[in-house]
Amino acid sequence: MCIHQLNLLAASNNLPISNFLGKQHPIEAHHLSSICDIMEKAMVNGDTCIIRCILVVFQVVFKFFFSPQTERNRDIVRRSGLLLWQLLMAPRDQICSEIQKEVCLAISSGLNILYPGEAEINNLLKLVLTEGENRNSGLSQLRDVILTNLAEQLQNNRFGSEDDDHYRLNDELLHYILKIVVRESCVLITKCQTVSKDDFQRLLSTVPAASSCLRYLMAVQNHLLSNTILIKPDDSDDSDSSLQGETLKVQELKTSILSLATQILTGCDEVLEMLQQVTTALINSDISDREQRLKGLEQITKATMLGHLLPVLLTSLMHPNLQTLTMADALMPQLVQLVLYTSQTALLLKTQSPVFSELNSSPSCAAEQKGKHLPDERMLEEKEEPGFLTGLKIPAPWAAGKTVETVHPVRDNYKFKETVHIPGARCLYLRFDNRCSSQYDYDKLVIYAGPSTNSRKVAEYGGNTLGYGSRSVLGTGWPKDLVKVEGDTVTFSFEMRSGREHNTPDKAMWGFACTVRAQESSEDVSGGLPFLVDLALGLSVLACSMLRILYNGPEITKDEETCQELLRSKLLQRCQWQVEANGVISPALTPSPSPLPLTIEEDREFTYPSDVLVPPVGHYFDLPRIRLPPGIMIKLREISGRARPQFRPSIK
Repeated sequence: MCIHQLNLLAASNNLPISNFLGKQHPIEAHHLSSICDIMEKAMVNGDTCIIRCILVVFQVVFKFFFSPQTERNRDIVRRSGLLLWQLLMAPRDQICSEIQKEVCLAISSGLNILYPGEAEINNLLKLVLTEGENRNSGLSQLRDVILTNLAEQLQNNRFGSEDDDHYRLNDELLHYILKIVVRESCVLITKCQTVSKDDFQRLLSTVPAASSCLRYLMAVQNHLLSNTILIKPDDSDDSDSSLQGETLKVQELKTSILSLATQILTGCDEVLEMLQQVTTALINSDISDREQRLKGLEQITKATMLGHLLPVLLTSLMHPNLQTLTMADALMPQLVQLVLYTSQTALLLKTQSPVFSELNSSPSCAAEQKGKHLPDERMLEEKEEPGFLTGLKIPAPWAAGKTVETVHPVRDNYKFKETVHIPGARCLYLRFDNRCSSQYDYDKLVIYAGPSTNSRKVAEYGGNTLGYGSRSVLGTGWPKDLVKVEGDTVTFSFEMRSGREHNTPDKAMWGFACTVRAQESSEDVSGGLPFLVDLALGLSVLACSMLRILYNGPEITKDEETCQELLRSKLLQRCQWQVEANGVISPALTPSPSPLPLTIEEDREFTYPSDVLVPPVGHYFDLPRIRLPPGIMIKLREISGRARPQFRPSIK
C-alpha cells in the first residue's frame, strides 16, 4: 500500500515527487518480465494480496518508468496487457471488486503503452462503450475509469494543443457516449414511477451525481464552448498567416460545437419525451406518495443531461460568437420541439402544486364557472387556460436591494462609512432592522443624500430603548417604517464615540443594519423559478434570438455595400432575368409593353403590374425605352466618344 500511496501522490503534477519520478530512468525489460512472472504465479495460486500489489506496481511503471521502444519491450507490453485483460474478464465470483478496480486503474494508466495506436484505443473504447453493460461488469468499470481520466485531462487542456486530439474522442465514440447518457437519464426518470417508496427516498439522496459518461460530455462541451467564447487573437502577431490560423481555428470550433449541440438537443428531446410520459403517468396514478414523487421529479431531472448539459449550452449559444445564421438554421427545429416539451411538462407539474390545485378545485370557483354559460365554451377555455408562468414570481435580483450593516456588536471608537449607488433609481427606500441600537444618542448614524458626507443630510439616528446608556434615542428613534431618500445614491456614516460601560449588554450596542432598495414595496423577492419553468424560458429566449437571426438573413457583405447604388438602379431592375427550375432554364421573362408607360421618370418609384410578371405566350416584345437624365447621357457620350446627333431640317 506504500506503493499505492506513492502512485496517488505522483498523480499530482504540483508535488515535487512528480518531477522526481518523471526524471527517473526507464525500467528495463527483464524487470517488467519478472513482474509479469510474479503476477502469473499469483494468479495461479489465487493470492489476491500479491495480485493487488503487482497491479499497483503496473500503474506506477506504466506511468513513469517504461517506454516501449524495442521489440522486446513491446512483447513484454503485450504479455502485460494479456494478464490484465484476463483479470478484467474473469467472472465476478472469481475476482473481488477491489482487484477489478485496480485492474481498471492499471489499464487506464498504461493506455497509451498497451494500445499505442489511435485505432487500437478507439477499438478498445468502442468495445467498452457498446459491450460494457452486457458482457462484463469489468468493461463498464474500465469505461468509467477511462472517461473520468479523459474528462479531467480535457478540462486542463486548451483547444488546438498537441494533446487535444488525444483527449477529444471522434464523433462515432461521442455518439455512443451520448446514447449511454440518454439511456441513463431515461432510466433515472423512470425510477420515479417504478421504484418503491423507500428506494425513491434513497434515490433522492444520491442525486445529482453525474455518471462518468455524462462527466466526459460535460468536459467536451465546456472545453469547446469556453474556447469559443473566451478565444482572443494574438495582438503581438498581426501577420496574415496568424490571422488566417485564428480564423480556421474559430471555424473548426464552431463546426465542432454545432455537431455536438445537434446531438445534445436530439438526446434532450428524447429525455423530455420520457419525462412528460412519467409525469402524466404519476398524475393519473393513485399511489400514496404521488405528491412527494412529483416534487422529487424536478430534483431527479436536474441529475440528468437536462440539468448538466442543456442549461450551459443554452447560455453559451446566446453569446455573439455563436449567434450565426448557420447555427440558427441547423438548431431551430430542435429548439421549437424542446420549447413545446418543456412548456407542456412544466404546466403539468404546476397544475399539481397545492396552491394551484386549491384554486381550481375550490367550491366557489367551481360554482362560479358552472353558473357561467357563454355561447362559445371552447373560446372561454382557450382564453382562460393558464400557462406555466401563471402565478409564478419572476426572479428580480435587482429588487432584493443591498444590505449595509456594522459589526455586531459595535466596539469602542468604531467608525463605519459606506455609499450605495443604484443606477437609474429616482429615489431610494431604506428599511432598518428592528434590532438597531447604540449605547448613547451621540453614538449615531447620519444619512446623506449623495456620494459623500458633504451631501445633503437626510436624517440621523442613535441611542436605544432598552434602558441602558442614555436611556433615550435621538429624535424619533430608530425608524420602523421606510425612509425615503431622493436620488440614486445614499451615504451612511456611523461613529461610536462613547466607551462601553461594564453593564451595557450586546443588544444595546448592536449597531445598525439597513436594506436599500429602489422600489417602495417590500415584497418578497423570488429565489428562483422551478427548474423546468426556467428551462422553458431559456429555450424560448434562445429560440426567439435564433428566429431574429433567420429573419434578418445573412449579413450584408462589403461587395453589396459597395454596389448599393447599382442594386437600386432602375436600369438593373428592368433587366430580363432567366429562371432556373428543375434543371431547366426558362426563357427570359419579358413584360408586355401595353400597360407600361413609354418612359419612366427617374424621381418616381416604379413597380410592375401583377399581370406583367406572367410570361407572355408566343413571341416576345421589346422593352420600352427608358429615358435617362441628361447628366448621365452626357457622361455616356463622353466615355463613348460619340457626339449627340444633329437633326437638320429637310429642304423641300
